[in-house]
Parts: sequence; structure tokens; C-alpha cells
Amino acid sequence: MSSPSIASALPLSKFRLIALLLVVIVAGMSQGLLLPLLSILLEDAGVSSDMNGVNSAAMYIGIFCTMFFVEKPVSRFGYKRVIVAGITLVTICTLLFPLSQSLAVWFVLRLLVGVGDSSLHYATQLWIVSSSPPDRRGRYISLYGMSYGIGFSLGPLGINLLPLGRAVPFVVTAAFFAIVLLMVLRMNNEFPERAPKEETRENRFFRTYRIAWFVLIPGFLYGLMESSMNSNFPLYGLRIELSHHWISLLLLAFGSGSLILQLPLGIWSDRIGRKPILIACGVVGALAFLAIPAAGGEIALLFLLFMIAGGVVGSFYSLGLAFAADLLPKPILPAANVIASIHFSIGSILGPTLGGFGIRYLSIHSIFLFLGAAFLVFALLGFIFRPSRQAA
Repeated sequence: MSSPSIASALPLSKFRLIALLLVVIVAGMSQGLLLPLLSILLEDAGVSSDMNGVNSAAMYIGIFCTMFFVEKPVSRFGYKRVIVAGITLVTICTLLFPLSQSLAVWFVLRLLVGVGDSSLHYATQLWIVSSSPPDRRGRYISLYGMSYGIGFSLGPLGINLLPLGRAVPFVVTAAFFAIVLLMVLRMNNEFPERAPKEETRENRFFRTYRIAWFVLIPGFLYGLMESSMNSNFPLYGLRIELSHHWISLLLLAFGSGSLILQLPLGIWSDRIGRKPILIACGVVGALAFLAIPAAGGEIALLFLLFMIAGGVVGSFYSLGLAFAADLLPKPILPAANVIASIHFSIGSILGPTLGGFGIRYLSIHSIFLFLGAAFLVFALLGFIFRPSRQAA
């Protein structure tokens, strides 16, 4: 068994990188499908938009709770074992969804899916980031983000499998998880580098916020955006009389924009810096979201705006992680990943909940106005952030 310090220094092998990226693709596919699919099924069952949004938030509550304990299992059992446990939990829960129509049962299953997804994402992203050479870190973490984007974009297409049977989309997703599980089982286990014993948990988290507070915001915004788009946009689309088919294709367009720009943005951030790229993406993303209500039901214009918005904000989480790795010492990098994941889950819980209440009580356009304002505020905060590299 490799020691933590040695394992963290090993470069990414080709097979390991491919296997980890495939895990991320399938995990993204699962999330991209479950959010809109379950929202549509609940809408068809007559569940109100606010209750629909609260139920959607369950997965992100699971993600949020997991972040308070996942660091220790990864340190004790290694990356591989945590990924295997996460895949197994998500697969079992996915197969249980079509067996019940109870809101309470779905809430619990979504909660457990969040625990499994959070565990495997935390382990895969930390494994990739900690094993990446600094001069190619932006590219490698962009491949992680691109892989998630591929899966997340393909996921909503599973909605079109519903005519074949209510259980078919869930069974297909579980089959993909079984395939990547076989690949992960072939990998050697490794462990993250440990922080010095004198560095307490509280000190690591405080130090992370002090050095990198700005680069931890993208995780929150990405969670807010992702959950709002995949849980609330289907409700928005149904209310402006878009068909299930167009809803799934528009979500695909949103993810496709992220795929097109994910790697270029990562490469550009290696060359000209993470901060200017994040600020520029925040501004463009804000303008695109604010313009969506004006597009109404014009499919062509919605496609364009969705691709632009997805393209510029789809890299937020991965660029934030790369920026954190630039600024922080490697032993406290796991703490940064924990914080980023907590921020992601907080944003993800707030997204569908606020979006559901906004659609019901304010305006059907409220989700896009809120997202536009949030990304604009982030861009403005970027001008007052002064990064200083602290990594040892």
C-alpha cells in the first residue's frame, strides 16, 4: 500500500485518468437526468412547484451533509474505496426510484444519492487535482469539468426513454454505473497527502478562507445555477408551453456550451490567469441569464442564450478548484475541496427551493433574474480580491 505522501506525488497515469473521467461522466449523467426527470414526474402527478423544488433539494442536502465527514474516510480508506462506495450507493438508489411514488421515499432516496455523488466527486476531483503538475493543472481540472459537462448534458436526454417504460431511464443509468465500477476496481488505491499534525481542522479551514475566499465562491454559484436550471427550468418550460422534448434539448444546449469552452477556458487560465477568466465569464454569464426572459418561447434564441450561459459558467467549479490549488499549500488542499463542495451543496439546496417559490409567488422569470444578479455580483467582487500564492 502506498503511503499518503508518496501516492499524492505520483502523476496521473493514462488509465487512471480515463477511468476517473468516465466515473465523472456517468455521475454527471445521473445528476443531469434525475433532476429534470423527477421534477417532470412530480409535475405530471400534480405536485406544486414549491414542493417540487423542496423535494429536488434533498439530493443537495445529502451532498452538504457528506462534506462534514467525507475527508476522513478518504484519508483512511483511500480514493478508490470511497469512489466504489459512492458508485454502489447511487446505483442502488437509482434502481429504487421507479418502485415508489411517495414524496417521502423519493426525498430519502435523493438524500442518499447526494451522499454517494458527493463522495465519489470529492475523491475523483481531489485525486486529479493533487496529481496534476502545476503548469497543466488548468487543463486537467478542465477535463474533469468537461467530463461532468458531457454527462450532465447527455443526462436529460434520458427523459425521452419514458415512453418505453417508467423504469427504463433509471435502469439505463444504473447499467452505466455498473460499467464504470468495473474499471475503478482495476485501479490501484492511493491516499491524499496529510496535513501536519499540529495543523488543526479549524486552522486549515480558517486559513483556506483567509487565502482563497474568492475562489471558493464559484462552487456556490455553480451549485445554484446547476440545480436551478435542471430542477426549475423544466417547470418554467412547461409553463411557457415547451414540450418535454424541447426542454431536454435546451438543457443539452446548456451543457454543450460548457463542453465547447471548458478546455479552452482551462488552457487560457493557465496562460493569462484564473482571476481574469472567472471575472469575464461571470459578466457574460450574467448578461446571458438576464436576457433569457426576453426570449420568451423563441427556441432559436433560447438555444443561443443557453449555449452562451452554459459555456461561460459551466467551468466555474473546475476553475475555482484550479485557482485554489494555485494559492494553497498541498496539505490543506483537501480542506479547500471540502469547503468548495459545501458551498456547492448550499447553492444547490437554495437553487431549486428559491426557484420553486419564486415561480409560484413572484414570477416565472425569477430564476434567471436571480442567477444573472448573482453572477454579476461575483464579477464585481473579483476586482477587490488580491491573490497571493501561499503554496509550499
